[in-house]
Amino acid sequence: MTSQMILSTIIFIIAYVLIVSEKIDRVIVALAGGIAMVIVGILNQETAFHVIDYNTLGLLISMMVIVMITAKTGVFEYLSIKVVKLAKGEPWKILVYLSLITATASAFLDNVTTILLILPITLDVCKELKLRPVPFVISQIFASNIGGTATLIGDPPNIMIGSRVGLGFIEFIVNIAPIIIIILPVTVLAFLLIYKKYLHADEKDKQKVLLLNENNAIKDKLLLIKSLAVLFLTIIGFMTHSIFHFESSTIAITGAVLLLLISRTNTEHILKEVEWKTIFFFAGLFMLVGGLEHTGVLKFVAESIVNATGSNLLLLGLSILWVSAIASAFIDNIPFTATMIPLIKDVGALTGIPITPLWWALSLGACLGGNGTIIGASANVVASGMAEERGFKITFGEYFKVCFPIMLITIIISTIYLLLRYLI
Repeated sequence: MTSQMILSTIIFIIAYVLIVSEKIDRVIVALAGGIAMVIVGILNQETAFHVIDYNTLGLLISMMVIVMITAKTGVFEYLSIKVVKLAKGEPWKILVYLSLITATASAFLDNVTTILLILPITLDVCKELKLRPVPFVISQIFASNIGGTATLIGDPPNIMIGSRVGLGFIEFIVNIAPIIIIILPVTVLAFLLIYKKYLHADEKDKQKVLLLNENNAIKDKLLLIKSLAVLFLTIIGFMTHSIFHFESSTIAITGAVLLLLISRTNTEHILKEVEWKTIFFFAGLFMLVGGLEHTGVLKFVAESIVNATGSNLLLLGLSILWVSAIASAFIDNIPFTATMIPLIKDVGALTGIPITPLWWALSLGACLGGNGTIIGASANVVASGMAEERGFKITFGEYFKVCFPIMLITIIISTIYLLLRYLI
C-alpha cells in the first residue's frame, strides 16, 4: 500500500471511531474527516466536491420537501389510525404490517423514499399508543433495505449493476426476489423475538385509538389530492427512469418543484423543515469514502479478493458476497459496487468462467450488508435522523448490537441460496 492509501485509511478509521463513540456530533466528524482528506492532499478541492453524490442528495432533499408538504394534509395521521385499526391495536401486528408494507414499497421505489413516506406513519402510531418507536424504526430500516434488494430499481447497487452489465428488471425479480421472500419473514420474526418486551400497549390507549375517526385527521383535502397526484407521478418516474434515462434526483426535483408550485406552500418554511443535518452528514461521508476510492484502497480490497480466489467460481462468489456485505456495513456501498463491477468483468474476460452468478452475489452482499450499521445505507441514516428529530436517538452501539448479527444471518441465508442455485 502507498503512503496515500495508508493516510486515507487512518483518517477514515479515526472518523469512524469518533462516529461510533458518539462523543462528538457525527455530522461534525464526517465533515471534519472530509476536510481532512483535502487538507492532507488526498483530495483536491475540485475532487472533494466531485465525489459527493449529488444525485443522492438531490433525491433526499426533494423527497423530504414532497413528504413535508404531504404531511400538512394530515394523511400520515389518517394512515396511522388505519394501521392501528387493521392490527386491532396489537403492537406486534403493527410491526409486522409496517415491515411488510415498507419492504414491498421499497422494491418499487428506492428505499430512502419509502422510509421518508412510511416512517412518519410509524412515529405517529407509536405516539398514539405510547410505544417506544426504536424497535419499529429499526425493523423498517431492515425491511427497506431487504425489499430494495429484490428489484433493479430498489437500491443503488442494483441500478448500477443493471445499467452497466445489461441486466433487466425481470432478471432481478427472477434471480434475487425468491431469496428475499425467505429473508424478510426471518428478519421480522427475529425482531419480534428481540423486542417482544417493548411490544405491549396499554389497553386504554388501544381503545382510545380504535375509537378515533381517521377521516377527521385530513385537514386539507385539496392539498391532499395535489400531493398524492405529484407523488404518484414521481413514483411512476422512478419506475420508468431506465426508459427515459432521467436520474432519480431529476425526477424527484421535478416533483418537488411542481408540488411547491401548485400547493402555494411557503417555500421558506418547508426548506427549514428539511433534515439538513442528515444532508451534511452524507456530504462528509461521501468525501471520506471518496478519499479511500481516490487513493485506491477500495480497488486494492477488490483486487485482493480476485487474486485470492483466482478463477474458482465458488470461492469468488462467496468472497464477493461476504466482503461486499462487511464492507457495505461500514462504508457506502455505491463506490464499492462501482469498483467491483469492472473487476468482475475482467475476471470473466481473463478466465472465461460464467460470471452471471457473481452479479447476484455482489447485489445481495452490497444491499443486505448495508443493514449492518446505522450508517451502512442511506435509508439507515435518514430513518435515524427522523427518529432523533422526534426525540428518540438510536445510538451506533444500540443498532450494531441488534442488527449486525441479524445482517450476518441474512448473508448466511444468501450463501446457502447462491450455493444451491448457482455455485455448486
